Amino acid sequence: MLSKKKILALVPARGGSKGIKLKNLKKINNKSLIEITSDFIDECNFFDLKILSTDNRLILKHAKNLNFEIVKRNRKLSGDQVSDIDVIKHSLFEISKKHLIFDYLVYLQPTSPIRNKNHLLTTLKKVIKNNYDSSWSITKVNLKYHPLKSLKIFKNKLKLFDNKGKKIIARQMLKETYIRNGVFYIFNIKELMRQNSIYLNKTLPSITNYDIVNIDHLDDLRRAKKMLNIKLKVNRANNF
Repeated sequence: MLSKKKILALVPARGGSKGIKLKNLKKINNKSLIEITSDFIDECNFFDLKILSTDNRLILKHAKNLNFEIVKRNRKLSGDQVSDIDVIKHSLFEISKKHLIFDYLVYLQPTSPIRNKNHLLTTLKKVIKNNYDSSWSITKVNLKYHPLKSLKIFKNKLKLFDNKGKKIIARQMLKETYIRNGVFYIFNIKELMRQNSIYLNKTLPSITNYDIVNIDHLDDLRRAKKMLNIKLKVNRANNF
């Protein structure tokens, strides 16, 4: 609980993945991505419950050993193109059957295993205090990769992705852009259900000022291992 609000942690972890088979069970330093996320939740002292949504029996068994409340997905909710809002609404519906009611939901994807507790806590406090509908963790995009500089191939011809890019002759003309990084999403549950979307009207931007990785491919997994090993060494050095 935080500021007299009940906080729910939801971890989405389906079994299917085209990039890496059973990606959520892949290990870094002998801990699965799910276990790393579980440890982070346990380290935070403001969550009232942690639940995991999955369609996979191996993940289900693993999550039970980590003391997650389990929400079992059906096939309809387990495909590549299932939206986050559908997964969230299904999870909330299932736990409501047990008369479990919460004020805020924190959505934590195991594939973004590098998180900072103070980053989440500070953002969550701002959301509650200022009555935001939600907050997303985001990363600034290098201007080299700005959307107005992006290209596409159409009928075997090179085109600007957005014709507005024709007016850009210097990077000083470009406005900063950001991408969501999956470190966390925070939702006011009442507003989430009322607006029936994760794109809520009053969303607080929470810029991530530390190095993170979002794991889609094996190269990402290798990079995450290096980053977490460095973080572990730094923490050990600070404890001496």
